[in-house]
Amino acid sequence: MANILITGANRGIGLELARLLNERDDHVVAACRSSSPELDALGVQVETGVEVSDSASLERLNERLGDLALDLLINNAGILARTSLDALDFQSIERQFQVNAIGPLRVVTALKHRLGAGAKIAIVSSRMGSLADNSSGGSYGYRMSKAAANMAGVSLAHDLRPAGIAVALLHPGWVQTEMTGGRGDTQAKDAARGLLARIDELSLETSGGFWHQNGERLPW
Repeated sequence: MANILITGANRGIGLELARLLNERDDHVVAACRSSSPELDALGVQVETGVEVSDSASLERLNERLGDLALDLLINNAGILARTSLDALDFQSIERQFQVNAIGPLRVVTALKHRLGAGAKIAIVSSRMGSLADNSSGGSYGYRMSKAAANMAGVSLAHDLRPAGIAVALLHPGWVQTEMTGGRGDTQAKDAARGLLARIDELSLETSGGFWHQNGERLPW
């Protein structure tokens, strides 16, 4: 049984990850700002009041975890606000950076002492953060924040390799969640299943890679 912490676990992909891991009899810590009836029904350890853009919030989470060691840390919490060049909202862009890019780094910083050799970190990124894959423009805050998250993940892979900790950057696909307004071509449970497959395959040799949940290696 592995000990696994997931941020943003109250809905969408995070909820489905918690569901699947709980079904595998892993010990799941579902961290979120507020819970949901669906999450409460799983019977996993729910930690509310967790804001990944606030270091003090993460320190309180760390205190509540006691002496729990983690085998896997899934940075799933994220926000999306679409903005065009003609209507840029710089506060929204900054907020997306705080949650999507700096948030995972805050989480890892707060909890990395709980990760030992053989542990893994997954950052749910997006191919919208790929420079090579950007063929349509727009979505400035989301694209920029996910590109920054990718860079943070690669740096973490280098810095944590001596400790035996592997890091993956993962694109879940275009998923039918509240974030996408229910649009998409993939259901959250299928995206979560693919993400877990990529995490299971992750090793120190492949640490720092950027993958689609279907196994495709993505360009930077």
